[in-house]
Amino acid sequence: MERRQEIDGERPVRTWFNRAAAPALPDAVYRDLVSTLFTMTAPIAGFGILYALVGSLIYIKWHDGWIAALTGIAIAVTIGRVLLIRAYHRAGGADQDVARLGRWEGRYAILTYAFALLIAALNLCVLMAHEPLVHLATVSLVFTFGAGIVSRNTGRPTLCAISVSLAVLPVAFAMFVHAASDDGERLHTEFFTLEALLLITVGLMSLASARHLYGASVEHLTAKHDLGKLARFDPLTGLPNRLLLRESFQAKLKSAHATSQLAIHYLDLDGFKAINDQYGHPVGDRMLVEVADRLASAIRTQDVAARLGGDEFLLIQSHVHHADQAELLARRVIRQLSEPYVIDGVAMRISVSIGIALTPEHGIDMERLMGCADAALYRSKAKGKAQVQFCGPEDVQDEGRAVA
Repeated sequence: MERRQEIDGERPVRTWFNRAAAPALPDAVYRDLVSTLFTMTAPIAGFGILYALVGSLIYIKWHDGWIAALTGIAIAVTIGRVLLIRAYHRAGGADQDVARLGRWEGRYAILTYAFALLIAALNLCVLMAHEPLVHLATVSLVFTFGAGIVSRNTGRPTLCAISVSLAVLPVAFAMFVHAASDDGERLHTEFFTLEALLLITVGLMSLASARHLYGASVEHLTAKHDLGKLARFDPLTGLPNRLLLRESFQAKLKSAHATSQLAIHYLDLDGFKAINDQYGHPVGDRMLVEVADRLASAIRTQDVAARLGGDEFLLIQSHVHHADQAELLARRVIRQLSEPYVIDGVAMRISVSIGIALTPEHGIDMERLMGCADAALYRSKAKGKAQVQFCGPEDVQDEGRAVA
C-alpha cells in the first residue's frame, strides 16, 4: 500500500539502463548496492595507472600516435571516474533520493563502459601487429579489468555484463580474425583461437560469478533491512512502533523552531473491543489496518503516526504554532476514523478519543509527554466518545493513569 511504501521505502528502482531488472529492489537495498560503486577510488585510480604504464611502454616501443591517444583518453577517463566519486559524496552520498542515485549510477556506468572500450581498442591496435609480448600485456588488462568489475560491481549486474562484454567480445573477435591471418608460425592459428575461446570462457565465468554474488548480496541486504524494519515498525499496520516513534520524536525536537511546538496526540479507539468480541480478532485486525491507513492520510508528510499496541495510537504533529492547530488535526482524525468501516460487506462504526500534550509547555521528555497526553485522554474517555482534551495542570499530576 502507498503509505507503507513511503515508510519502508519499498518501491521499484528505475534507472535508464536497468528498467527491465526484476525483481524491484527496496530503496534501502538499492542505496546500499549503489553506494558500493562509489567506494572504489583506489582500485579505479590504480587500474588507470596500470593502463597508462602499458600504453606508455607500447608507445615507447612503437611511437604509434593511436596508442598515445588511447593512453591519454584513458588517463582522462580515470580522472573523470575519481572526480565523479568525490562529487557523489559531496552531493550527499547514499542519503540522496532514489531518482538522483539513479542518475549518479548512470554517470558511473557511462565512464565504466568508456574505459572498457578503451581496453578493447588498445588490444585491437596491438593485434594489428604480431608482437606476442606486447599482446600479453594488453590482454592482461582485459583479465584484470574483468576481475575488478566482478569484485567491485556485483551489486549492479547489468553494469557488470555490459562492461565485461565491451572489453571481451571485440578482443575475442579480433583474435579469431588474427588467428586466420597467414603468419607462417607453427600453431599460430590454434593458439590464437584457443586464447579467444579462453577469453570468452573467462568472461562468461565472471558474469556467472557476478550473478551469484549479486543474489547473495541482495538476500543479505534485504534480510538486514527487514530485520531493521521489524525492530521499528508494527507488523500488522506497517506504522512505526515505539522504538521508531522515540527516534522520530528526538529528531523532530532537535529540528523544531523556537516559535513552533510539537503536539503529541494520544489516541484510543472507542467501541473497538465490542467489534473484536462480536466479529473476532481477524476482523478487528483488518479494522486496525484501515485505521492506520486513515491516520496516515489525515496527517502531513512531516508528521508521524505510530501504533503503541492494541487499539492505541500516537501522532507527533510538528510545526505547531498554536494549540488550535493541534485541535484542528484531532477533530479531523476523529471525523475520519468515525466514518463507517465496511468489512466482509458489513458496515461497522467506531470512534476515537484523543488527549494532547504540547512541547515545551508540558515538557520535552517523551515519556512525560505521553503520560500527560494519556491523562488527558482519560478525561476525554470520561466525557464520552469522540472527544479531545488538552493536557492540563491536573493531568501532569495524574500522568500515567491507565486509559479505561
